[in-house]
Amino acid sequence: MKDKYIQLIAKQLKVAPWQVANCVDLFAEGNTIPFISRYRKEKTGGLDDVSIDEIHRLAEMFDTLEKRKQTICKTIGEQGKMTDDLARAIEDCIDPRLLEDLYLPYKPHRRTRAQIAREAGVEPLAMGILEKKVRHPEEAAKAYINDQLKTVDEVLAAARDILAEYFNERTDIRADMRGFLRNHELISTRTKAATDDNAEAMNYKAYFKHRECVSRVPAHRLLAMLRGQEEGYLRLHLDVNEEKCREKVFYRYYGRSGNIGYQQSQQVRMAIEDCLDRLMLPSIEKDILSQAKAKADLASIKVFSDNLRQLLLSPPVGQKRTMAVDPGYRNGCKIACLDKHGNLLHHEIIYPHPPMNEKVKSIVAVSRMMNEYDIQAIAIGNGTASRETEEFFRRIPMPDGCMTFLVSEDGASIYSASEVGREEFPNEDVTVRGAVSIGRRLMDPLAELVKIDPKSLGVGQYQHDVDQKLLKEELDHVVEQCVSMVGVNVNTASPYLLRYVAGIGPSLASAIIAYRTEYGGFRSREELLQVPRLGAKAFQQCAGFIRVDGAANPLDNSAVHPEAYGLVARMAKSLDVPVEALIGNHEKVTALRERLEDFVDERFGKPTVLDILSELEKPGRDPRKGAESFAFAENIHEIEDLEVGMEVPGIVTNVTDFGAFVNIGVHKEGLIHLSSLRTGKGKMPAQASDVLKLHEHVIVRVTSVDLDRNRIGLSLATRLDG
Repeated sequence: MKDKYIQLIAKQLKVAPWQVANCVDLFAEGNTIPFISRYRKEKTGGLDDVSIDEIHRLAEMFDTLEKRKQTICKTIGEQGKMTDDLARAIEDCIDPRLLEDLYLPYKPHRRTRAQIAREAGVEPLAMGILEKKVRHPEEAAKAYINDQLKTVDEVLAAARDILAEYFNERTDIRADMRGFLRNHELISTRTKAATDDNAEAMNYKAYFKHRECVSRVPAHRLLAMLRGQEEGYLRLHLDVNEEKCREKVFYRYYGRSGNIGYQQSQQVRMAIEDCLDRLMLPSIEKDILSQAKAKADLASIKVFSDNLRQLLLSPPVGQKRTMAVDPGYRNGCKIACLDKHGNLLHHEIIYPHPPMNEKVKSIVAVSRMMNEYDIQAIAIGNGTASRETEEFFRRIPMPDGCMTFLVSEDGASIYSASEVGREEFPNEDVTVRGAVSIGRRLMDPLAELVKIDPKSLGVGQYQHDVDQKLLKEELDHVVEQCVSMVGVNVNTASPYLLRYVAGIGPSLASAIIAYRTEYGGFRSREELLQVPRLGAKAFQQCAGFIRVDGAANPLDNSAVHPEAYGLVARMAKSLDVPVEALIGNHEKVTALRERLEDFVDERFGKPTVLDILSELEKPGRDPRKGAESFAFAENIHEIEDLEVGMEVPGIVTNVTDFGAFVNIGVHKEGLIHLSSLRTGKGKMPAQASDVLKLHEHVIVRVTSVDLDRNRIGLSLATRLDG
């Protein structure tokens, strides 16, 4: 990659150019972001995976720009129109929009009105007017009358077509107009389809008469307005003073100096008006909205990816025998009993709620299942009848240590009807699959949620309106980073989890499962090299994130990469103990830390050595915290029970750039608006995620209750877990 691009990326991300250059080189060698972040810290200067991912995105963007330059230069060269100045301008260009402006005069396109006018022979007249040599255009036009242009008016109109195209293709004029319009207001107005009795149209009522500077409109508002326009309820346009634009172009690019006659001036003014109205302003307005949309997409995708990362890294309850409950009223509560590995042992339905009201029978059934399957944890889905089901279970005596947890149901129905769900439980119906998914989410959220399309997990912001290709790429990166952060047991992981390990993917995941099935599991990391098509590069990328429980070499069940096994052996030898004696031994690791510099060399720098020592002290440590139980306020069940000023417990269910949604147990989530959040210094944060995290337990204060619109306003009182 060219140095100027490296410098630009470094400046934008506020990192050193050498960090960017090394990352780009590592990408070119086929290294994955998790591998680079974890095992190449010396080369990246300790950049985290988010920063490396951003470098990767920008590097790909500039690579695309460079390829586009090559295509443009080739096209212009084939036309024989390339000049040194143009080549230099293209080479120096770093803005895709400016690049396309430079290319516009040479871009092959269908026959335009200007091209037809040139074919009719009026270009000398047009250029004469432009160069201020034709003082009386109407008189001069008589000489150009022919079979195609039969009157003076037709000749002058054709000349103006040429002038309009000339002004439209001027790079400096386009840049000037683009900068001018970028600071204008975006106006949103309702269309005739947006009638007051249309419920869907009323979703956009706030934008029926709305205006806001296009360069400063927040992502969520722009995407909402664009969706309203797509659905036919809104019309968006820039508040452009066209007369001011025309005067700006005329005096800056034509009328500043020279002997200009009235007729001459009028023809140029008419050409500029046509240029702006027909060619330039619609194009630039579309370009500015497209640019604003792209910016909003990135902001929304970041919100989504941040939420997804927090969701995937939600605290697991671990390998506990779990009773999973999918609540319901008329159709009952579906119960699935799982062993500590998440295998389905039993399922049945109870009816503790109206209209059946079989409370006693249900209590007996739950108690029986708890005893029979030695239940250690209860997972209750947070959907319909969740609150009532939670209260029902809290009235039942629990085994010692057994706790009740609320679990998000988002995406469970998608999993139930998916090919993955059918493969795992071909003989069970969708209700059983859904309950099993709820239970497994409590045991290990990451392992279960990778089976579901991230867009179905309920943690996004206008996720269906953003660039879908970019969204998928970013979400796949997030899942890969989370899986790599936690690590994967190669002998128990599903193919859906394995495919997200750095360097593996769907094809190799299937090959690993096939090998595991045929040979009864893996006994070492090195055995991965026996898997068909899993070569040295893939092994290098994935090995550090793979865990082999019970392997002869205890390092195979840690985050220490095989390439550093020799270093660990040297550490053990320096203390005259076997490698096994270092594992989990605080005293031995402390002794090694005191001699840290003895193990630092050209290959393994200080950051890597410190990582290895931390891993030796706590091998295979899970970065996730343990799951915590939660209870809603006992006296609050419906929105009508709320009063302004009340303080109640809640769970953060979604974090957007305008606030956070909180479940307080009344069948309707409340919103803590960004303006109601404050940092430690009492200032409003730039985004809600600066203060709150997904699934965080909080105490909130009720600030408003709108029964007519079914809306609840909240403010943050206390954070319960952080």
